[in-house]
Amino acid sequence: MRTGVANLPLHTGNCPRWLFSRMVNLGRAVSTVLIDEFRHKEFLRRLASPYWFQALGCVIGFDFHSSGLTTATLGALKEALNNENLGICFAGGKGKVSRKTQNEIENTSFNLSSYKIEKLKYSSKMSAKVDSSLLQDGYNLYHHSFIFDENGSWAVVQQGMNAETGYARRYHWLSDNVASFVNEPHDAICCDAKNNALDMTSKENKNIRETSLDIINENPIHLEFTMPANHYIIGMNKRNFEMLKKAYEVQPRDYEELAAIKGIGPKAIRSLALISELVYGAEISWKDPVKYSFAHGGKDNIPYPVDRELMHDNALLLENAVKDAKLGNKDKINAIRRLHNFYQ
Repeated sequence: MRTGVANLPLHTGNCPRWLFSRMVNLGRAVSTVLIDEFRHKEFLRRLASPYWFQALGCVIGFDFHSSGLTTATLGALKEALNNENLGICFAGGKGKVSRKTQNEIENTSFNLSSYKIEKLKYSSKMSAKVDSSLLQDGYNLYHHSFIFDENGSWAVVQQGMNAETGYARRYHWLSDNVASFVNEPHDAICCDAKNNALDMTSKENKNIRETSLDIINENPIHLEFTMPANHYIIGMNKRNFEMLKKAYEVQPRDYEELAAIKGIGPKAIRSLALISELVYGAEISWKDPVKYSFAHGGKDNIPYPVDRELMHDNALLLENAVKDAKLGNKDKINAIRRLHNFYQ
């Protein structure tokens, strides 16, 4: 399931090295305790929770509310965990680094079958395509992190930016309950802004998906008519028609297979939806799939500056707790667990 979306303002500047190094150390300590106590699937499940991820970013980064919380936290976790032999691998990242995701999955040290590797690569590709093409909410993806374990389970945390508002929206995915990438794959979407959005994964757009598939498989050439190359009719131009005719040659079996075709992007998806509505009378739902909202917090020394000594002490406490637990002394780890239960 895609488990959430967070809406975050853009803050300029880079994470200072002194802070990032502490984020790496504290992120390693927190993650090691969590994986040691609850194993890989629980770690992935928590990363896929927008609330828990937000809390983690605040704990290790003290970056209370900005787009940088996502990029800095995931960057720190990738550096902290990828060489720790914990059975967890982080692939992808921000900007150009996201384009390396497929290669990083393929070159994993985990003993996964070629089938599982290809399945992971497909899941990475489709989660990004859904949130960039099938969910058209005004946010362009610029960050894609794909996290997977040694058994092939995975989570995705990715982020898009709205150029007009300067806000980012974060998308979370979890592999456990993904029966279909194109039919209600999300469980909770959290953000502060809500607008009209074309969400082709919505159950309310099931008829639009089916009609779009019918248009392709019955040959979209029947809809074509002579028009200038740059003259848009319901979002469609000659170039898009050529793409749809190529899709017809594939004869996709279902809407997910149609969406997965290389070259079928936001314009083609939107054009098919509009044609479905205009020609066949299938009504489009423009409901933004937002269900929850984060309260705006602060940053830049608000409500207080970063306590460097406290970050170091907390990381040391967790590291020692793990070492002691492995030696049979679980007093510290049990105390941490009791503290966690107290705050539930």
